[in-house]
Amino acid sequence: MLRLIVMAAALSVRAIAGSDPPTLDDVVQHLYDFDFPSTFELLDRYITAHPRDPLPYAFRSSAYLFSELDRLGILESEFLIDDNRIVEKKNTQTPDANIRTRFLQALQDTGTRADAALKTNPVDRDALFALSISQGVATDYMAFVEKRQISSLSAARRSNDYAQRLLRVDPHFYDAYMTAGLSEYMIGSLPFFIRWFIHFDNVSGSKERGKQNLELVSREGHYFRAFAKILLGIICLREKRPREAQKLLVDLTHQYPSNPLFQKELTKLNNKLGATAAN
Repeated sequence: MLRLIVMAAALSVRAIAGSDPPTLDDVVQHLYDFDFPSTFELLDRYITAHPRDPLPYAFRSSAYLFSELDRLGILESEFLIDDNRIVEKKNTQTPDANIRTRFLQALQDTGTRADAALKTNPVDRDALFALSISQGVATDYMAFVEKRQISSLSAARRSNDYAQRLLRVDPHFYDAYMTAGLSEYMIGSLPFFIRWFIHFDNVSGSKERGKQNLELVSREGHYFRAFAKILLGIICLREKRPREAQKLLVDLTHQYPSNPLFQKELTKLNNKLGATAAN
């Protein structure tokens, strides 16, 4: 009887703990694990508790984007290091129309709540961060899923604008340096004749400066520390520095062991380098 009472009490405590609103750190952990059903479930619970906060809606749009990129195989290294596959207009798989609808709704929900917050406080850091995220994922959806690379530059510029505004408010908001760094690297990678006509606020087109910003986020960032490592890994592979990419993938697989893509990419890279394991 005593054993049953103890078990019932333990289950009761567990149920109460499960009913507590999750944190955005919980959301991001599941997102980087590519556990998208749990990510959406946690986001729904968080939004119920914080309906006016724009940030969870921005993470919801991120989750829709990454679930679609994962389904389409766009996150695999063979795609991301091949410029011909990136700019190819023909989709080998059809984008999910239902995901697109939900993705666009999440972008709209982010904008509505962030704009309301900025009307009350023009330097609201979370609102600026949320808008930077949402415009960044809009850029990726347009460029990778819809194959509209040139059109995506407008959303990329808006994402950078919000990140730069945030950094002027708080230079220590390290996650914002990811957008700034990615903008630097992206502009620096464009052909000169295209770069001539494109201007991003506080972006010179220095690929080296872009990598330095991403490295800063990989050390000091909060939500985007792992994402910065992912981007740095892709850059290392594109620049023929596989050993550095390997180290980053080892870190990611240790931190997110449930993510199947990280382990798959590390195995491929180990095999390519003639290694069975990396420590």
